[in-house]
Amino acid sequence: MKLTTRYPFSAAHRLHSNQLSEDDNWAVYGRCNNPFGHGHNYWFEVTVSGKPDPESGMLVDRCKLDDCVKEEILSRVSHVNLNMQVEELKDLVPTTENVAYVFAQWLRQGWKKHFNDGAVLLDRIRIYETKNNRFEIQANEVRQ
Repeated sequence: MKLTTRYPFSAAHRLHSNQLSEDDNWAVYGRCNNPFGHGHNYWFEVTVSGKPDPESGMLVDRCKLDDCVKEEILSRVSHVNLNMQVEELKDLVPTTENVAYVFAQWLRQGWKKHFNDGAVLLDRIRIYETKNNRFEIQANEVRQ
């Protein structure tokens, strides 16, 4: 069985590669290369899998899942500039693809602290950057 829970957050970023010229950055990223950055109201989803607890009938304690996501993800990225304030993104172009990968790494690294019994597994994450763009990564695709 799987459960997916959604969390909103807002953050800013600038899509800019130091490996490209200014003209090439503009050609690749367009308006998203604005030197002052731009913001998004993102939606972040976490999907977990496992078997429901026979006593509670629940797959996961949702408060524990919320606490995990708040501590491992949202506390680091809510209302920040991803380029400047998130260490793991300072040397990456903070495309939502890269953001999703970093989020998955953070969750994988912190998972046992919150769910040490192994009864519930991190399955995948998704990030909605806009109503038209969604990025997804399976947890098993991420190095710890």
